[in-house]
Amino acid sequence: MMKKEVAKNTYSLPRSSVLSVRTFKKNWELLLLAMPAIIYFIVFCYAPMGGAVIAFKYYNYIDGIFGSRWVGFDNFKYFFLSNDAWRITRNTLLYNAAFICLDTIVGVALALLLYEVKSRKCIKYYQTTMILPHFLSWVIIGYISYALLNPSYGLLNQVIGAFGGEGIDWYATQGAWPFILVIFQIWQCIGLKTIMFYASVMGIDQSLFEAAKIDGANKWQQIKYITLPHLVSIITILTILAIGGIFRGDFGLFYQIPRDVGLLYPVTDVIDTYIYRGMKNGDIGVTSAVGLFQSFVGMVLVLLTNAVVKKINPDHALF
Repeated sequence: MMKKEVAKNTYSLPRSSVLSVRTFKKNWELLLLAMPAIIYFIVFCYAPMGGAVIAFKYYNYIDGIFGSRWVGFDNFKYFFLSNDAWRITRNTLLYNAAFICLDTIVGVALALLLYEVKSRKCIKYYQTTMILPHFLSWVIIGYISYALLNPSYGLLNQVIGAFGGEGIDWYATQGAWPFILVIFQIWQCIGLKTIMFYASVMGIDQSLFEAAKIDGANKWQQIKYITLPHLVSIITILTILAIGGIFRGDFGLFYQIPRDVGLLYPVTDVIDTYIYRGMKNGDIGVTSAVGLFQSFVGMVLVLLTNAVVKKINPDHALF
């Protein structure tokens, strides 16, 4: 019996491989269609991972990556013991937490409002105008913000002056910038989130709303007991992905909008802008260590968040 069982098990291995080859040949068109994305991730995401060794070296251009002196965790110690570590970590976490919460709330609210619009022409107009800023680069948005906030000729100061007020030097007023950055981020990114939520709302079975109306449910009750429960899944997935990037600041937003004004660093400086300035100054090892720290924390956060969601409701988990 043992010999027959062993023979059976050894025979099943090549058979499974044959089946995988057959599956590959049968679906080669789909694999070919996915090849550009596969090549992109291999070249730009997986191949550069070898460069993470720079984080553990005192890098210099003459000796190169592998010839530079090994310093272990000294680059990490230098960053964590510096005066900048707490400031940029705090700013990055707080800004991203605000973005996650406000993008979700505003996106869901706009999606619910769009759902109530019955004119197809109006729907197309609203969707186009909301998503258009998503395709603008932060450089262009930076010039738009400067036209609004310029201390001498900015539109906001002109409006304040027209009402008898005194103009504000926005680029010297630290307290205003958390609100300015949040407003521009929502304006640039909310269109895509709204369309995602709107598509999910459109996928809800209309018979549920009809039954609710027959039972006497008002509009708020329909939103509370039908629409929002159906949006929980996509909200959870988007939140998990966003939490994975909570240690990453949008470089364009935090560099182009404040225009890299040193006076605003206490409220606008995040990890990504810190890394950029470090690279300009030649601190390649330290900036690589900070970037590796970012990636590691992001991966851990995604795994932990997904595990918590999977424990609560497996249907809402990302994987």
